[in-house]
Amino acid sequence: MNDNRNYDWNDSSVFCRSEYQYIEAWVERKSTLIDLGCGNGSLLRILRENKDCQGHGIEINKNGVIICQQNGLNVREGRIDIPLNHIDDNKYEYAICNVSIQMVSQPEILLSEMKRIAKYQIVSFPNFAFIWQRLELLFSGRMPRKLLYGYNWYNTGHIHQFSINDFKITANDMGLRIIDSVFLLGKHRTMSFLANIFATEAIFLLQGEDTH
Repeated sequence: MNDNRNYDWNDSSVFCRSEYQYIEAWVERKSTLIDLGCGNGSLLRILRENKDCQGHGIEINKNGVIICQQNGLNVREGRIDIPLNHIDDNKYEYAICNVSIQMVSQPEILLSEMKRIAKYQIVSFPNFAFIWQRLELLFSGRMPRKLLYGYNWYNTGHIHQFSINDFKITANDMGLRIIDSVFLLGKHRTMSFLANIFATEAIFLLQGEDTH
């Protein structure tokens, strides 16, 4: 049976996910950044090649770290939802967490550390309030599988299932101001109006309210 909790990486090729183009558009050329939960380093490589960025990464899976290092990326193995005491305050211009926040045990610590170590924060995640999720739960009485990509509730890495509205409230509570946002329906951009119902994924550009 498939299991999506180990995140084993065995492919060194560059993946091009739908959200990458929007993240790339937000990141300024020659910026310093850290990718938290960077997988095999695909996004780091794209930003290095297209934006001449100096990037670092943290990835929990050893296979991912090895692939990153083989491709010349400065990536270390470790968790991203703990105090990152080895990183100085305001060290980076951007801290990125791409479709990983729902997979960590303590997302509030992750967001707090992103705010501390970088001027801007970029966070993307699947929106579990998507209309088909709601209908599946309503009519089947079971945990929806649409945004679990075919996995079951017990063998998916998505341990926190939250919505766009949940994230907006959390960001506000943590002193993170939303600068820009993009909402996707599958691979295509969709309207921001009623995004909490009609978007499958959200991407936010944030900045700490106490950042000058």
